[in-house]
Amino acid sequence: MPKHIFVTGGVASSLGKGLTASSLGRLLKLRGLRVTMQKLDPYINVDPGTMNPFEHGEVFVTDDGGETDLDLGHYERFIDENLSRNSNATTGSIYQAVLAAERRGDYLGKTVQVIPHITDEIKRRIRRMATEDVDVVITEVGGTVGDIEILPFLEAIRQFRKEAGRDNVCYIHVTLVPFIGPSGEQKTKPTQHSVTELRSRGIQPDVIVCRSEEPLSASLKRKISNLCDVDERAVVNAADVRNIYELPLVLHEEGLDTVICDTLRLEAAIDLSSWQDLVDKVDNATKPVRIGLIGKYIELHDAYLSVVESIKHAGFHHGANVEIDWIQAEEVEGLLAQGRLSDLDGIVIPGGFGIRGVEGKIAAAGFARENNLPCLGLCLGMQVMTIEYARHVLGMSDAHSTEFDPTTKHPVIDIMNDQRDITDKGGTMRLGAYYAVLQPGSQVAQAYGEAVVSERHRHRYEFNSQYRTRFEASGFACSGTSPDKRLVEFIELTGHPFWVGTQAHPEFKSRPDRPHPLFREMIGAALEYRAHHRPEVIVTDEQHSEARSA
Repeated sequence: MPKHIFVTGGVASSLGKGLTASSLGRLLKLRGLRVTMQKLDPYINVDPGTMNPFEHGEVFVTDDGGETDLDLGHYERFIDENLSRNSNATTGSIYQAVLAAERRGDYLGKTVQVIPHITDEIKRRIRRMATEDVDVVITEVGGTVGDIEILPFLEAIRQFRKEAGRDNVCYIHVTLVPFIGPSGEQKTKPTQHSVTELRSRGIQPDVIVCRSEEPLSASLKRKISNLCDVDERAVVNAADVRNIYELPLVLHEEGLDTVICDTLRLEAAIDLSSWQDLVDKVDNATKPVRIGLIGKYIELHDAYLSVVESIKHAGFHHGANVEIDWIQAEEVEGLLAQGRLSDLDGIVIPGGFGIRGVEGKIAAAGFARENNLPCLGLCLGMQVMTIEYARHVLGMSDAHSTEFDPTTKHPVIDIMNDQRDITDKGGTMRLGAYYAVLQPGSQVAQAYGEAVVSERHRHRYEFNSQYRTRFEASGFACSGTSPDKRLVEFIELTGHPFWVGTQAHPEFKSRPDRPHPLFREMIGAALEYRAHHRPEVIVTDEQHSEARSA
């Protein structure tokens, strides 16, 4: 039967449970094991699909249309497996399933309680991940030990080891070892208290992963081992790294995967060469390139997590050190007047909902079009590129999306017909993977190197095909459509170095060692733009010295 690894966290949120779990998943895959992953989230929302990005970061979409936690993006990027909606379960979805069963009479009139009914449903969600083609299931429990919302999940995973067998379950607890400036010391007390809280719930961790700014000394590891009743070699230090893709190598050096395999009675040799090659490529990515990300949620960078990682992946491919310039969409028009966007080598316009910042995104798309600046539009980004072109090239001065102006005379972007009367905003969009047929010889066809591609979607509004003939007569190419030719999936501008938009979210399919074709080509075009418009100035050592003296 498949082995199960449960990852919990304590002391503080955002310690890196997801990255720890993802890194372990990659290490186990490098040992030849078949790995899948899952996130259990304590919040009561059925899924994060209706949550404001400021609340919870981006919504990651799976091939089967699941709107899931952003940690699933880390999982997919690290273990290089396409996950499903089953890989994310929330308190809301669990209670929804239990209450539906109660209404159907499945419990035969019994009193429905947290134990056993809620905990049984949690365990069912875990077991359904353990298919025949999986060797190891890694389950991350969201939140921190001590939160009231997390208690049913801890009870469920406590019961799970008793039912699955001791050799088939391993518990990892991620904690913080803070550095206290005035005393000049790293403190283990938060870890001790966190483990005590976990043990009070009946779970003794097999491994403690200690997050810290600087490496822990051997004496501190011994102290944690003694006070938390964990084997000394199972106290693993995850000190801060230069980039997240170094973490698997750090954790392997600390012995995490070895301890896990010993605990679960797994025997498999490891080959780190492919991942080491990736980290070397990251370290050697030094060519400067500056990309403007035109967003409305830029105060929380996690709102665009997959977009940012996709840009970085493309940079790794080209040996480029990408600097991302976070630009508030609402401020674009003012920044254009100041010449602020002239410092960019490329622009990415990501998706979003609501009218705030839309005019700024339209202005950014126009600036890129007029100045031959590489531009990649994602979902809403493609739509604002369409609106901009309609207004300023085709002469439709009031062109808009009916999402933002229902009375526009030129609805070049309009809602899908089958969505017009839907009022429930949860899960009513075009979600998940859809195929597109690419126009032969187009930029997108050359980028993908194939005629038919599959990308993930999350939207309600589409390019209005009633305007397609008028657009295409002017050099605006609808370079990819749905197989039935009804929906426009890709656009590009003939003669422009790279002005490409897609109705999809290609950022969800990029991998660190296999960048997405659209991001790869966009960064390539940005490097060419920089080479022509901003040739690097070679500065001598003598000039450096003079500058420092000045």
